[in-house]
Amino acid sequence: MLDTDTKRRIDTCRDILVGKVPDPKSQVEQITVALIYKFMDDMDLEAEELGGQRRFFTKDYERYRWAKLVAPGVSGQDMLNTYSEALTKMVENDGLPKLFRDIFRNAYLPYRDPETLRSFLREINSFTYDHSERLGDAFEYLLSVLGSQGDAGQFRTPRHIIDFMVEIIDPQKTETVMDPACGTAGFLISAYKHVLKQNSTSAPSTATASEGGDAAEQALESPLRYPGDQLTQPDRERLARNIYGYDISPDMVRLSLVNLYLHGFADPKIEEYDTLTSEDKWQEMADVILANPPFMSPKGGIKPHTRFQVQSKRSEVLFVDYIAEHLTPRGRAAIVVPEGIIFQSQTAYVALRKMLVENHLAAVISLPAGVFNPYSGVKTSILILDRAVAKASNHVAFFKIENDGFALGAQRKSVKGGQLGQVKAELGAWLQVARVGGGEGLDSEIGSVVERARLAEGGDYNLSVERYSAIDEVVRAYPMVPLGEVATLINGRAYKQEELLDQGPVPVLRVGNFFSNRSWYFSDLELPPEKYCHAGDLLFAWSASFGPKIWDGPKAIYHYHIWKVVPGDQIDKNFLYWVLRAEAESIKAEGSGIAMIHATKSGMEKRLIPLPPLGMQREIVAEVEGYQRVIDGARAVLDNYRPHIPVDPEWPTVRMGDLCTSITDGDHQPPPKTDTGIPFVTISNLNETEGVKFEKTFFVSREYFDALKETRRPIAGDLLYSVTGSYGVVVPVNGNREFCFQRHIALLRPSAEVMSGYLLHFLRSPTGKKQGDEAATGVAQKTVSLKALREFQIPLPPIHIQLAIIAEIEAEQALVNGNRELIARFEKKIDDAIARLWGEAEGEGGG
Repeated sequence: MLDTDTKRRIDTCRDILVGKVPDPKSQVEQITVALIYKFMDDMDLEAEELGGQRRFFTKDYERYRWAKLVAPGVSGQDMLNTYSEALTKMVENDGLPKLFRDIFRNAYLPYRDPETLRSFLREINSFTYDHSERLGDAFEYLLSVLGSQGDAGQFRTPRHIIDFMVEIIDPQKTETVMDPACGTAGFLISAYKHVLKQNSTSAPSTATASEGGDAAEQALESPLRYPGDQLTQPDRERLARNIYGYDISPDMVRLSLVNLYLHGFADPKIEEYDTLTSEDKWQEMADVILANPPFMSPKGGIKPHTRFQVQSKRSEVLFVDYIAEHLTPRGRAAIVVPEGIIFQSQTAYVALRKMLVENHLAAVISLPAGVFNPYSGVKTSILILDRAVAKASNHVAFFKIENDGFALGAQRKSVKGGQLGQVKAELGAWLQVARVGGGEGLDSEIGSVVERARLAEGGDYNLSVERYSAIDEVVRAYPMVPLGEVATLINGRAYKQEELLDQGPVPVLRVGNFFSNRSWYFSDLELPPEKYCHAGDLLFAWSASFGPKIWDGPKAIYHYHIWKVVPGDQIDKNFLYWVLRAEAESIKAEGSGIAMIHATKSGMEKRLIPLPPLGMQREIVAEVEGYQRVIDGARAVLDNYRPHIPVDPEWPTVRMGDLCTSITDGDHQPPPKTDTGIPFVTISNLNETEGVKFEKTFFVSREYFDALKETRRPIAGDLLYSVTGSYGVVVPVNGNREFCFQRHIALLRPSAEVMSGYLLHFLRSPTGKKQGDEAATGVAQKTVSLKALREFQIPLPPIHIQLAIIAEIEAEQALVNGNRELIARFEKKIDDAIARLWGEAEGEGGG
């Protein structure tokens, strides 16, 4: 388990380097090389103490020993000269394993500051590891700072999710284990520790392991807690040969090799290889494949070789195809996939799902959308492939996890009630039965089984958990009909940019101004009548701004990315609007595309909607529109309320710079991020209703925070004022939590002459907002400078009047805030009224 002291030391190393080496990946490389350098000297020292011989720093290389490098009395310049020389010479050291020589082959010192190096090496010198297992644990944390490689669709998989997948697949000591996009080798190391655990006399029983520990405890468990003492030497040698991986990135390959070596692999099997465009290793098969492959494809798509069964240029499709086709006859796989794999309707996705359902798929596990936070909020699922199950069982298991043991915000704090253990136990038991031809039922509250023939119905092989819920028999309140049977969808016109005019006779409605009144274009084209919309028409934006709208503007031409929905005689237009509004998010979630998600007309026409009698439709419309009028009235109160301060001409007017003991912004140097520590607040974390929000902050080290000027460390009574972007947002600091903030925020520290609450309400008042508008400069992004902020003119009544003003405004705000609750309550009433159309679920679950 990684101890907090080691984590702090790694964070300190990064803090030392950040001024000279700002790139996190380069910081990881510098720390990795230095740790391995010291580790080699530690191992030499241990060998000598045990009566053995040095291996690494011998002969001419003895002068580069770490102990000599950091010995007392060595000057910073001598340290710099020796370390720089060692990095270039160690590649020639025959006493090093080839892996280490390859690491030093690429190593260099990217700066020439002796004092930075001295501080850095002294911090590295404080690491005391007597075995590579402990260093490997620290290295895993070091890799975590790399976070997301988002441009490539790569996100570091949380360790507890990796272990969960491995335990379901249950790799054995005789099986080959492969990851075709291995990143930093997390899956391979987890598979290795799983085999050790299964072959250790100290391991808990299977039943105990299924029940035990929450996700947080598992995530902190030492990677090599179990010794594998029941493995023979031939077992270990075979295991080392059988665990292997590929990655397209040479940097990732190097990090994987180091990670595996430090977890006990003397000769790790990781190669730089592109599994999608090279077919050199196509004939290689594996018993177990574990992967979280890249989700994103480069512009223009992948250009794969011709051996794939499914023809596609999408990386996620090709990786899943590759994995399925490279399993041995009794092979198993667990794959993290984006939601597009689950339900997108393009030909390649459907073909892939068809192949999986018919020959490979055993289970689908839906994960909550925040599993990859703070790196990404992407929604994912896990596909469990098992060729024996697919051959023997006519069913596929479905599970939906809503609690993985951690809160789904940016901080991912551990929480109770995690469902991973339950899914692991229930799915594991079901897989055993399914492999011998069973699996018709599943006794689970969060899982169910579905026949493969049912998955094939309709030809789309949709794998959405919601479509195949645990409740098979649902009593519908009203019949469900395809939208295309009761309404006609008409596409708008696709425009070329040169056809859009700044002025013209007819406005053009696009998705960009569908829900707003901004950025209008016009047209002078004569079009067929159906390409125009008029007041009262029902429209639906099917890309970007998803959702319906009853058009209330003038005659306009609607763009191709909008449908005009013309209801038939069986359905009321306003009723259809409310149904489509309720379904908008679901339609968007099932859409396709990367840069811009869009729905398809054919899919929309097939979408099932409830169809009560016309009279009932109109009653429902009257009910929800009544609720909406209440919401609109409450929202108008919120939109129009501004705190008003009646200024007495007798009050003196004082510069804000004279009313505050300090007005300063945050640190202009971007701070190094850490996984835990002191929150770093940006303007996106300021909300005039909620104050300072910490849900999506990142963190800085305690050392960084303590080094900040006192005026950049907020305390109770301070105000924060956003000076750029959405400038003029001002929130109070309650002092319940330490934090620091970015340079786009100004900290105002009121003096004894002015109450913090009074200054807050004045700056939020129309007069205060107007001063912000007048002070803001810039074109692309308006900014209020600190100099201008200090010149704000503040009317200053006596303290007792300030207190009275604060009390009155806070009383008003309590009444105004009641409207927020009113809106929430009546929005729930609308949701409930529409939900009743689908009926209440009844019946027995479990398949």
